[in-house]
Amino acid sequence: MNIKSLFLAIAGIAALVLFPIIVPNPYYIHLVETILIYAILLFGLDIVVGYTGQVSLGHAGLFGIGSYAAGVLFFHFNVPFIVAVSGSIVVTAIFGAILALPALRVTGPYLAMVTLAFGTIIQILINEMTFLTEGPMGIKLSKPSFNGVDGLTKAQYYYVVAAFMVLSLFVVHRILKSHLGRAFQALRDSPIASDCMGVSVYRYKVYAFVISAALAGLSGALYAYSEEYISPNTYNFELTILFLLAVIMGGRKTRSGALIGAMIVVMLPSLLSDIELFRGIATVAAIFGVVAGGVLLFKKEKTVRQLSVPVLAPIAMAVFSYQLDNITDWRLTVFGLMTLFVVYYLQDGIVGYLRNAFGRSSNTKTQIDSYIDQNQSAIWIANTPNAPVKGPLLAAKKVLMQFGGLKALNQVDLNVDSGSVHGLIGPNGSGKSTMMNVLTGIYKPTDGVVEFNGKIISGLTPSQIAIGGVARTFQNVQLFGEMTTMENILVGLHHTFKSNVFDVMIGTPRYKREERDARSRAVAILKFVGLDDLINEEARNLPYGKQRLLEIGRALALNPKLLLLDEPAAGLTAPDIKELVAIIHKIRSSGVTIILIEHHMDVVMSISDVVTVLDFGQKISEGKPAVVQADPKVIEAYLGGGAGEEHADMPNGVPPTITKE
Repeated sequence: MNIKSLFLAIAGIAALVLFPIIVPNPYYIHLVETILIYAILLFGLDIVVGYTGQVSLGHAGLFGIGSYAAGVLFFHFNVPFIVAVSGSIVVTAIFGAILALPALRVTGPYLAMVTLAFGTIIQILINEMTFLTEGPMGIKLSKPSFNGVDGLTKAQYYYVVAAFMVLSLFVVHRILKSHLGRAFQALRDSPIASDCMGVSVYRYKVYAFVISAALAGLSGALYAYSEEYISPNTYNFELTILFLLAVIMGGRKTRSGALIGAMIVVMLPSLLSDIELFRGIATVAAIFGVVAGGVLLFKKEKTVRQLSVPVLAPIAMAVFSYQLDNITDWRLTVFGLMTLFVVYYLQDGIVGYLRNAFGRSSNTKTQIDSYIDQNQSAIWIANTPNAPVKGPLLAAKKVLMQFGGLKALNQVDLNVDSGSVHGLIGPNGSGKSTMMNVLTGIYKPTDGVVEFNGKIISGLTPSQIAIGGVARTFQNVQLFGEMTTMENILVGLHHTFKSNVFDVMIGTPRYKREERDARSRAVAILKFVGLDDLINEEARNLPYGKQRLLEIGRALALNPKLLLLDEPAAGLTAPDIKELVAIIHKIRSSGVTIILIEHHMDVVMSISDVVTVLDFGQKISEGKPAVVQADPKVIEAYLGGGAGEEHADMPNGVPPTITKE
């Protein structure tokens, strides 16, 4: 933790401790207490929404399960507070795992509908299971007791809630800054690439929902004891929408955003019921909007046109507030306009807007730069001796890939020798990328088998195949755009971590050692592909040629025996292609076998040992580059019937358009 973060942490904890002393009013203590309880839930909801990119409308239901689990344990069994809270966490985590099951099959609006149905069903069950929940009558609780003291005061219970919030913040922050958090982010940007990097989409979606649900259970239990009364009507659809808006308005992928979002959700009813308070807040927001807009304009990060609405809207709201005699009749209108404004114009939330306006901290870059200086000798590839391979390293036998009546691959055989560069070419639509997807487990072949290193891999998941030693790039770049180049490589190194979530939360020596070693190798890989000077740059901001190199570097992080490159030179300039060819040569000299799909024939023919040609899903030629170049079937496939005779007087019978683009 850097000095700035440590100072902010100490200041925040001091503010929490001093608040009841400075403001002893029970109403305001309860208000802040509710904000802290909601913040715990939003930490978890942000994992699902902000990090994994899943839209969940079921967290009000999970919140209700946590509340009623604590309420039932207290009301029917009179268990101690700690036992009730622990039980709520466990029960809600189980329901979170159940809620995760639909997320494995549906996404987007379909997942939103499923989770919404889940929340509705939970509310109905709470209302109808009177033998357990007391139905519409609700359950009454009392403040917990400790050390024989009956019932904590409001101020004392506030400190209990604050302690749980700080602990939750600490745990969530550690998880999200670890390899687990990087896996969650990877799922959001590209599930297919995540799977091909050894990060199981199914497993980490379940992890995300379970952790998020556990936090919802904790917040629900604390809420039950805070309110001392719970009823089914509390956990309705409106609460779900408020939770989701809190994450979006505060700013996803930030703990400070969750705190700001919780503050908005709790204080908004008060804000929209007191005209004087509304005017004061609107005025402050207008002043802040003008200042932030001026900063962005000065830094030339935004244009006047881009800032016109975000700056003028708060000013208009402030002016409008002074034209009103009361706010009651306008509450829903103002709330709707505020929500629309934030969602449409502040897509990164309030925290994201502040970061863009006033800049990000440079502490992370300084730490990484010093880390690089200490690890100049790191090697990019792990020293794992390869067992001798009998026969080809990869053997695809009679592979058939059929989509309805279309045979994308028709009885194709492909043998790749260890240590070679094997070119795979063919016209557009010939089945090259389909073969790549079959080899890496994205497609399960309709018939035939694929063997790698003597073992059958057809039928395995992409993550299993990747961990087994087969890495790939994609025809269309599939980077994790919101992550830095360093973080992209670390996702590729995910397989090197054996630490579990408890190691991460506690910060065990094993986890610290694995993180240190992974970062050392990541730096070495970035140096290998020539991106070490862009280590802190987000992948989406890289030039296209650098994105291609980063994707190759990420694949190398798997320490593969076989690397599949799917059109790596597509869209590159001549200097970029030259750099790419040099890196391919270096990869090969490191002992990695390569399958190269490419339309730049000069690249394929210059570096390949063997070239296989596909056309309409069938293998039409295979052999040394010179032999394939002279094959009439290849010439006909590229130029149409009779082309071989027309170009018979050319060197090797090959037209210039095949030998070089």
